[in-house]
Amino acid sequence: MILYIHGFASCGDSTKTRLLKAHFGETKLLSPDVPVEPDAAMAALRRVIEQYDISLLIGSSLGGFYATALSSEYGLDAVLINPSVHPYQTLAPYVGTNTFWCSGEPFEWKSEYLLQLARIAETMRLPDARLLVLLQTGDELLDYKVAEAVYEGYEVVVETGGNHRFENLGAYLERIETFYRDA
Repeated sequence: MILYIHGFASCGDSTKTRLLKAHFGETKLLSPDVPVEPDAAMAALRRVIEQYDISLLIGSSLGGFYATALSSEYGLDAVLINPSVHPYQTLAPYVGTNTFWCSGEPFEWKSEYLLQLARIAETMRLPDARLLVLLQTGDELLDYKVAEAVYEGYEVVVETGGNHRFENLGAYLERIETFYRDA
């Protein structure tokens, strides 16, 4: 089973989720709403991994950060889509009230959450498991070069153009499936 981990201000029922479920099958992909608070998010994701037979993690943006930490912890292969490498820095401007993309509901992003992300990063090591890292040079929120350098030595694909949402993920579904099947 595949666990998809969405990014900041997203939800478990997103465009990427629907695309992945359409390709892999509704029953083959879990995509829970991840709690806003990082410590709660990691605890919830650990419960999912321990409850289900998860064999692949897919994480986008902040979800890519969580997927990296969980891949290291559980030895699971992961696909990272425009992953956030230093979310405790890149999410600092969002402290305050934000809105979920999927529901339009407001939520609070607190400065203490940045400290939680920094603590996760301090204890995190790069996984021994396989990683497929999908980056786009047109990512307007994260510098793809930072992730490219951090994940050097793993399978990294850098596509010219694009954006943070990785709008053309459909073009990579076969590559993700091959990566998944080759485990």
